[in-house]
Amino acid sequence: MLFNQDSRLPAEFEITEFCHECGSDKKNVVAVKVYRWSDGSYLEDQDHWWLSGIHRDVLLLSKPKVFIADYFCRSSLIESSTHADLEVEVILDKSMKINDITDVKIEATLFDINTNEGTNLLSTNVASLELQQPPHFPLGFHGYRLEGKLKNPKLWSAEQPNLYTLVVTLKDASGNIIDCESCQVGIRQISKAPKQLLVNGHPVVIRGVNRHEHHPRIGKTNIESCMVKDLVLMKEHNINAVRNSHYPQHQRWYELCDLFGMYMIDEANIETHGFDLSRDFKHPSQEPSWAISMLDRVIGMVERDKNHACIISWSLGNEASYGPNHAALAGWIRGKDPSRVVHYEGGRSRTSSTDIVCPMYMRIWDCVKIAKDPNETRPLILCEYSHAMGNSNGNIHEYWEAIDSTFGLQGGFIWDWVDQGLLKENANGSKYWAYGGDFGDTPNDLNFCLNGLIWPDRTPHPALNEVKYCYQPIKISFTNGVIKITNTNFYQTTEDLEFNWVIEGDGCKLDSGILSLQTLDPQSSYDIKWETGPWYSSCTSSSSSETFLTITAKLLHPTRWLQSGHVVSSQQFELPMKKDSISHVPKTKEITLNWETIDHKLIIHQNVSEITFNIQSGAIESWKVEGVPVMLKGITPCFWRAPTDNDKGGEANSYFSKWKAANLDNICFTKENSSVTKISDHLLEVNIVYHGDNTPEGSSSSSSSNNLFKVDMKYSFHGSGDVVLFCNVKPRSDLPPLPRVGVEFHLEKSMNNVKWYGRGPFECYPDRKAAAHVGLYEKKVDEMHVPYIVPGECSGRADVRWVTFQNDKGSGIYASIYGNSSSPMQLNASYYTTKELDRATHNEELVKGDDIEVHLDHKHMGIGGDDSWSPCVHDKYMLPPLPCAFSIRFFPITAATSPHDIYMPRN
Repeated sequence: MLFNQDSRLPAEFEITEFCHECGSDKKNVVAVKVYRWSDGSYLEDQDHWWLSGIHRDVLLLSKPKVFIADYFCRSSLIESSTHADLEVEVILDKSMKINDITDVKIEATLFDINTNEGTNLLSTNVASLELQQPPHFPLGFHGYRLEGKLKNPKLWSAEQPNLYTLVVTLKDASGNIIDCESCQVGIRQISKAPKQLLVNGHPVVIRGVNRHEHHPRIGKTNIESCMVKDLVLMKEHNINAVRNSHYPQHQRWYELCDLFGMYMIDEANIETHGFDLSRDFKHPSQEPSWAISMLDRVIGMVERDKNHACIISWSLGNEASYGPNHAALAGWIRGKDPSRVVHYEGGRSRTSSTDIVCPMYMRIWDCVKIAKDPNETRPLILCEYSHAMGNSNGNIHEYWEAIDSTFGLQGGFIWDWVDQGLLKENANGSKYWAYGGDFGDTPNDLNFCLNGLIWPDRTPHPALNEVKYCYQPIKISFTNGVIKITNTNFYQTTEDLEFNWVIEGDGCKLDSGILSLQTLDPQSSYDIKWETGPWYSSCTSSSSSETFLTITAKLLHPTRWLQSGHVVSSQQFELPMKKDSISHVPKTKEITLNWETIDHKLIIHQNVSEITFNIQSGAIESWKVEGVPVMLKGITPCFWRAPTDNDKGGEANSYFSKWKAANLDNICFTKENSSVTKISDHLLEVNIVYHGDNTPEGSSSSSSSNNLFKVDMKYSFHGSGDVVLFCNVKPRSDLPPLPRVGVEFHLEKSMNNVKWYGRGPFECYPDRKAAAHVGLYEKKVDEMHVPYIVPGECSGRADVRWVTFQNDKGSGIYASIYGNSSSPMQLNASYYTTKELDRATHNEELVKGDDIEVHLDHKHMGIGGDDSWSPCVHDKYMLPPLPCAFSIRFFPITAATSPHDIYMPRN
């Protein structure tokens, strides 16, 4: 009988004539038939799971014969926000004729119930609106208009989401209530200025994320607790804006965003990927016959959501090309609701149908060019950027360095919030996150629905820490000896924050305390000369080779969504040191070194260790400490990593394709020559020259054309127990950029206690490490693994100075940088081999090895993240095939050994 096509907006039907009256012996049955496909499907071709069914609530609503059909509350700020003009438009649905003036009465009242909890509602009345006489020659709106004023309004913003309660009442001539409607409203004003989007007159910065509706068990159906969890996580990580991608979302989501304080782009359910391959058909945006369907979706969105304060912009849809129909959509919105701006990326993001320049995945240098274009007067806000597919979000700090320093750049929305994996059960009863193809579905986009900052169960990815850092509202910098603390908020002071500081030398805490600051007003800063800070005496009296100061801002009191003590902002920087730098060359004790050669094996007896070195292979065959096996295999050069999703982006032009073409995943290192030289009774040197060949397996021939690397490795074995490895790497000049340059070795599986001095505690990489502070951290090997749904390179820790691996009794091995010129290392330790991470297509398929694979990299390529379909690691994080040299120091350790003392030798 009745039909609707937009699957995300309410479908309202008048069914009175089909109902049997109460008391009738006939039953009322509501039956709904869902068509999976229709011509409307061409307008709902988003990149996500196409799940059938009804995703929204279904209800029956009984109303009186005359009732409030709709209302629209608008406000405008007057005289520096000393008061607000209020207007409420009301439409009645009348199934019987009435006299508009004498038979009914319409009232609209604004209440402020937040500041008067426990009091009578009527006493919280802050504004009563009066019905206005209709014009004699009405044009446009044909309903009822009520107007009033609100003195000293508490404005709504993401920082301070103040809400009022609006009650619209319909009464009969005797004053009896016929109908009543109510909602929460916020008083705020959206406006434009040259290159700026303003909220209440301020150019707020959009620290946003795109959000698909997704639940791992029930798909597109919404659960309020899941929505709340999303918002709490967003607030915890300094996210202040969300783009509803790419359709209007559940109505409760808007109410919660009003309540929590979240700027929103509300997006129409229009996306037309299906026409990308339909060259013989005119695109819907160009075709007049599609205009009504497109406009119907936009009108439905605006009419449903218009009273929500969180919405600062309407969006015409996503990736639906551009044409005259979009101009019509933008025109209707601007006429209906001039209090908000219009957003649309299609047509390369700079058409007349958008009030915001809103590109997706534009490189930051191109964004800066647009911002500096004097002919472009609109602000630039990226509608999508930093594609969070697997181990990603590299370079995001570079976007925010530009956004924070370039007028006209006003933020963006990361793609996207949650991995859209669905919970699926294996034949053995175990469960895993399934993606495209796991249900026998064809065609599919494989794992291209896994682009989130969090896993489907709302566990954060490590990259969310980097987002929190880039989005933090309290910025702390250190330049020319001056520490500047800036409150970038536009409405909140720092009155409710406590600033703490801690100073660490070489990973050891030296001192800490509370930093006494004056309250910083919004958009103000405070300078401290580092020599005048409370940390100065501890810093200058320390003999540490490097000293780091960390300043954090924490909440003093709980908020609606955050607990007291929550860290809002945190910044670490290295303090200048006047003393001479300390060399990390060991001051070796004059201990006699015992060694012997047996069957091409060099047996070296040091202090508490025994090393078996295979002269034929040129590698350590075993290393025992106090008789306990520690190292089982190694140390060999390594230049390969398990490819990430970003590595695979770009098809034939991807990093992965180029690495495979160069056979970097199958290099065979063969010893060209070796020598053993006794330098003294205390020192033995072993020199190995490796050739890294791409000769196919089983082939006995090798030629210079197959030689990809030449690696000179010199081991210095000291009687004290030190083993210093010097590596000189010469790659072939025509190789593609390298994934890594370092060494690999394998430890006995009980060496699972990892302690390191470097960045952490979470996973970090050269182009995603700003949030990871330098410090001393401990984890189990299992805890270091990051279970991305599709395995690949993971679990790295950047800028590592030293690391230890020990069993539960304390026996193990120490490794560190060596020499004054050595740069910190990239660390990786896992029970999963690189080959295993490359082989498995799901995390649950991974099979642990019999040992721990360790990588210590002199250099490691960035992970990228500007997008996931083109090679986009920034140049500074690339590893061109150039000669390089590095050194690593190893040392046997026991439960009584102090890694700090090994790292910091004293005269």
